[in-house]
Amino acid sequence: MELAYIPSPSHGVLYLGPIPLRGYAFCIIIGVFVAVWLGNKRWIARGGRSGTVADIAVWAVPFGLVGGRLYHVITDYELYFSDGRDWVDAFKVWEGGLGIWGAIALGALGAWIGARRRGVPMPAYADAVAPGIAFAQAIGRWGNWFNQELYGRETHVPWALHITSAEGGRVPGYYHPTFLYESLWCVGVGFLVIWADRRFKLGHGRAFALYVAAYCVGRGWIEYMRVDDAHHILGLRLNDWTALIVFLLAVTYLVVSSKKRPGREAVVEPGAADDLPDGSADGVPGVSDETADRDSDGVRTAAGGERKAGPEREAETGGKDAEDAAGGAQDGAGSVTGKS
Repeated sequence: MELAYIPSPSHGVLYLGPIPLRGYAFCIIIGVFVAVWLGNKRWIARGGRSGTVADIAVWAVPFGLVGGRLYHVITDYELYFSDGRDWVDAFKVWEGGLGIWGAIALGALGAWIGARRRGVPMPAYADAVAPGIAFAQAIGRWGNWFNQELYGRETHVPWALHITSAEGGRVPGYYHPTFLYESLWCVGVGFLVIWADRRFKLGHGRAFALYVAAYCVGRGWIEYMRVDDAHHILGLRLNDWTALIVFLLAVTYLVVSSKKRPGREAVVEPGAADDLPDGSADGVPGVSDETADRDSDGVRTAAGGERKAGPEREAETGGKDAEDAAGGAQDGAGSVTGKS
């Protein structure tokens, strides 16, 4: 018996009356909230509107869930369509089985649709949510712990995962907690993207590409440790090949994009600057927040009061000119009378 190990939960689901509360689902939901929260903060910092990230996530998240499930079902079709299997199980997402590759691919399609509807550039949105996605993955991997799945080879290290379930072909014992390795790796990837984005001002999708490339590196060696059934090509697991190909694509994008479109986007959400709260005069040198105004044409001025536009402004200007002319005439008349 091992003296130190990571215990597995005895149950992956609790019941609130007839309602099942599944640990796997809770991990995914919490991860989504973290990704949207952090993405919103980063989007605002880039000059976007609050709420835009959540609006686009309404499209991205459902697409991502469908894509993740499709990838899993397609690459592990024998679990659902072979003899003795029930194809209806392919729809039971709560039992586990979401492929990150499909989730990112189809989730990106959903995000693209949402971004077009909001009129924002997709690469800028991807950069904003990239570290949040990494943190969401880190949280979501704990759902595999609740389901006692996706562990590595047998080991006797002090942090070994103790598998107690014998369902689904599992063999109780002590194994490498690959879910934990990937969770920690994703946390590191998230902080790497945040640091690199601040240090190098990544833009035009390069922060997202960095996240993809860094994740693939970790997924490669972690996938190699896993012992669950998987398709192999030339001795490597299918997901290892996927990680290698996606890594090369991400690095290629980083290099090509940095040469063709250096720097980052000056405007990530058209019109967002018009929503600046009163008293904000960002970008106007020498003008204090209290004295800066925006006229009806969207031009910042140093006038103390609100400027009128169109005919109203012209009428006021004309009235002022008439008063000045009348005053000048009176002064002239007074001068002539004094001389006479």
